[in-house]
Amino acid sequence: MASETTTKTVRSNGVEIATEAFGDPSAPPVLLIMGAMASMLWWPEEFCRRIAASGRYVIRYDNRDTGVSTKFPPGKPPYSMDDMAKDAIAVLDGYGIEKAHVVGMSLGGMIAQILALSAPSRVASLTLLSTTPIGLDLDLPPPTPAYMEHAATGENVDWSNRAQATAFIASEARVIASTAHAHDAVKTLAFIERDHDRSGGYLSATNHFMLEGGETLKGKLPGLEAPLVVIHGTADPIFPVVHGKAIADAVPGSTYLAVAGGGHELHEDDWGIVIPAVVDNSAVPF
Repeated sequence: MASETTTKTVRSNGVEIATEAFGDPSAPPVLLIMGAMASMLWWPEEFCRRIAASGRYVIRYDNRDTGVSTKFPPGKPPYSMDDMAKDAIAVLDGYGIEKAHVVGMSLGGMIAQILALSAPSRVASLTLLSTTPIGLDLDLPPPTPAYMEHAATGENVDWSNRAQATAFIASEARVIASTAHAHDAVKTLAFIERDHDRSGGYLSATNHFMLEGGETLKGKLPGLEAPLVVIHGTADPIFPVVHGKAIADAVPGSTYLAVAGGGHELHEDDWGIVIPAVVDNSAVPF
């Protein structure tokens, strides 16, 4: 049953969300929420299948403004991270799932925190990758100077131009890559071009850089009810490693896993850490 794959479009909150599920629908559900500008393809299919093969029902989806989900004109998104957390609930509703184990990466990790804190009855466990805390008044370090220098060049990108857009995202992937593993630039660019073409471009996805949300959850993270695992690369240039540690430190009973040399990415060579952590945390009964 782990090889079974289904697709579904969920309609709710005025948007259409494209989804894909792997495995046995009767198995414990695991919902994957990806980060800024990233469609569900950034959760690699083989990654999803391996979790499904461990006895889980895995669902990935295109956040609004990515992939083939609903897109909005670029410049001023008419939604917040709170709305995107509601999208996650809509995906669960679309599959008839009352409660799921939730995995969020980067922006997806922020959305996952909002989901778990605002709708705790829907989240059985929470696994966070390469993200930053929601609602904690902390003075955490900014992205590294090297990353900021790269990010500044994004202002000159014509996002409607395929070559410029894919070249920038490819350079982004290189800048945020692990320092412990080789970066395959050719394979990465080919993937980005495929993702770009499936999405019809990245122009609307730039809305993700302007998102706000989670303001009503200030100070609530320590009261998180779901069992929490935080996974963070020690070489993450966007959210330096103390961001992940701050989440784990704030939540009693949480588990913190540092990935030596890990960047702001889901590198295949680190799946041996990430997948068992997801599987173990999603073994929590509910």
